[in-house]
This record gives sequence, C-alpha cells and structure tokens, in this order.
Amino acid sequence: MKARKAHKIRRVKRGESPEGRLLVIDNASELLTLKGDNRRPRKGEGLKDIGSIQNGAVVIENGRIIRVGPRDEVLADTNSEGAVVLDASDKVVMPGFVDPHTHLVFAGSREKELGWKIEGASYTDIAERGGGIVSTMRATREASHEQLLQLGKQRLDVMLRHGTTSVEAKSGYGLRTKDEIKILEVTKRLSEEHQIDISPTFLGAHAVPPEFKDNTDAYVNQVMEEMLPVVADEELADFCDVFCERGFFDADQSRRILNEGKTYGLIPKVHADELSDLGGAELAADVGAISADHLEKASDAGLGRMIDEDVVGVLLPGTSFSTNLDYPEARHMIDMGLPVALATDFNPNCWTKSMHFIISLACYKMRMFPSEAIVASTINAAHAVGRAGEVGSLEPGKLGDVIVLNIGNHEQIPYQFAFNHVETVIKAGEVVYRRE
Repeated sequence: MKARKAHKIRRVKRGESPEGRLLVIDNASELLTLKGDNRRPRKGEGLKDIGSIQNGAVVIENGRIIRVGPRDEVLADTNSEGAVVLDASDKVVMPGFVDPHTHLVFAGSREKELGWKIEGASYTDIAERGGGIVSTMRATREASHEQLLQLGKQRLDVMLRHGTTSVEAKSGYGLRTKDEIKILEVTKRLSEEHQIDISPTFLGAHAVPPEFKDNTDAYVNQVMEEMLPVVADEELADFCDVFCERGFFDADQSRRILNEGKTYGLIPKVHADELSDLGGAELAADVGAISADHLEKASDAGLGRMIDEDVVGVLLPGTSFSTNLDYPEARHMIDMGLPVALATDFNPNCWTKSMHFIISLACYKMRMFPSEAIVASTINAAHAVGRAGEVGSLEPGKLGDVIVLNIGNHEQIPYQFAFNHVETVIKAGEVVYRRE
C-alpha cells in the first residue's frame, strides 16, 4: 500500500508575497459577499443575508478589494494582465472569519479537568480542587515573554489555517500588574509579527487572585488604580472587559471597572450572565458596551436592553460544549431582534481554534441557520470588535481578507462538521496559507 501524501501548507509572510499586488479570485461556485449596511450589526432577517452570488469573482489591488460580484461583470471592468489569478471553481469564496472572543495568551494546560467534568464537577468544584483560572494564572506568571510569544504564534498559525484572519485577544491570566502587562505586551508583539490582525482587550478582572481571596474590593481597586493607568499609558488595549458573575465580580464592581476604563478611552465589553443572571446584559447596555459575551442565563429584560443599545451578543457554544452546560438560546435571541456574533472562546477550558466547529455547534445545538451562523462569524463578529468598516464582508474599499473553501456551497460548512474546509487564506490581498 502506498503511503498517503500529506497536504502541504505554504506560508508567506504579509508584505513578502512574490505573487504581485493585483489578485483575481475567479469562478467561485458560490461567492458570499456579506454586503450590506455596515453601520450597525445585523439582526432579525438580516442575519440570513449572506450576499450569495453564483459564479462570482473578487479583485484585490494593493491589499484592498476593488471589485466583487458576478464574474462577467467584474472581469469586464478589470485589466487582469499580469495579475495573479486563483481559480475557485467548485469552491466557496467568503470573508475570512473574525473571532471576537479569545483568551489567546496563556501558559499551561488543564486536560486533567476533563475527568473531573465527567465525574460531574461544577465550575466552582474544579476551582476548589486547584483547577480553573487560578491554575492557568500560576503557569502564566511563571512563563517568560518569549515562551508566551511562541505559544501565541503556534495558536495563531492554527487559527489562520482554519480561515480566521482577525481575532480579539484578552489578558486575564496574570491577575497582577506585571503579568497582565506581560500578556498584553506579548499580544502587541503578536499583532505586529503575525498575519492575523489582533484586537487587544484588558481583562484584569477575570478572577480574584489568591492573594486577594478575602478582599475582592481591594483587588478591584488595584485593577482601577494600578493596572488601568499602565495599560492606557502604554497603549496596550482597545477594550476593557470584566467577568461579571457570582464568585467573581458583582455588577457594582464590574460597573466601576468598566466606567474607569472608559475614562482611559477603553471600550467596555462584558463576560455576562454565563452561570447565573447577575444583570450582566443590563450592565452592558448601561455602560455602552460594544458586546456582551456568553449570555447563557441572560433575562429577556437584559436582552431587551441590549437590543435597545445595539450591543452585540457574542455567543460561545464551544464553552457550553466543553463545560457540559446549557447553550445560549440563540433562536430566541434572534427572534427577539438581538444582533448576535459567534466566537471560539479559545482558552484552557475550551481548547478549540476552529470557527468551522463553532458554526456547526451554532446550527446543531443553538438552532441557527447556516446563513445566520456565517453572518455571526464574519460581519457581526467584526462589529463586536469595532472593525466592521475594514473586515467581515467582501466590498470595495475593505481589506482583502478572503478564504477559499473546498466545498460547493455554504450549507456544507456546518453540515460537514469537525472538518477544516479551507484551501486558501488571503490576508490583505496576499496568499498567506495555501493547501497544495
């Protein structure tokens, strides 16, 4: 029997592509443009509008899209002499995935907790056994900048290979000033050195470290008075997040941190109502958060407040899968009119880097239609990190962040689950990954 030939992935750093500056993606079996009004996240029936075009084409010049649409129209207006042409026959072409909630930079692994979950241990039980966030905190505090940098690059490589071209990355595993800053400094280097664009988030209020176990308010003061000024002064984050949950930070403590972050120009995000309804959704609306994430236990009143304020609900079905907890009621949220996005929530407790898998879970476990899950993973996800003007759809003027999938139509993305369909990844008009 002949040995099976492995697929080879060719990597080209952005800015070093030998293939020229004009790129034409031609003959797409199905082209998903996600074109629409980019001023607000999509909701209701708008979540199904993927801008599907049969036999489409995209033209990218100097890193940005200049034409997109039916191939006959696009090519009639394009002088493709000397251009690089990618044939996408029998393939889906769409925007690169935007992953708007990850915990990218940390050290250590917690696979031993899987057995505890199987035995029925709760989130709190695992923490009391020495696992959970504090376990990762210890490993991350011990890790050097260079160790964290290499781990981050390895993880981003896998994400890119699965079609993710933009991510949000949180701190939160240092839980003291020098280590929170260390994580954010590594995140900044990753953003400078890797092809994937990274939106950094300060999450000093991820958990209460052991040294403040009996005085959460004192730790809240440290986050506000010591950490936030350094984060802002060194321009290490765009967003400020907080884990608003029983046993972590209550609504009042969370509000104080987020409002203080706003004084430094950091846009609020909220880990909201994951394990209990603590009013996280209402808090997100009150402080003008760009997103509220998790929402498994959010009330209708809280969701209604988010709808009024156009707060994006970032749903994390991978977390529900890995923790054996309830899935967010996505169908109900969409029917209410909430704009929803999807994210991996990649972290030591939810070790997935694949937006394909998240889309499948959204469809099979949260009753989202394939088109809704795609919108939630692209343009709405871009809204959740404030980048809808640059990425998330294929429209003239936007970055040429495009993926080519080796499938015939978009419904096969969730249908063929636990599989990476990506054949080619294009970042800012340059091929950065290609499966030969």
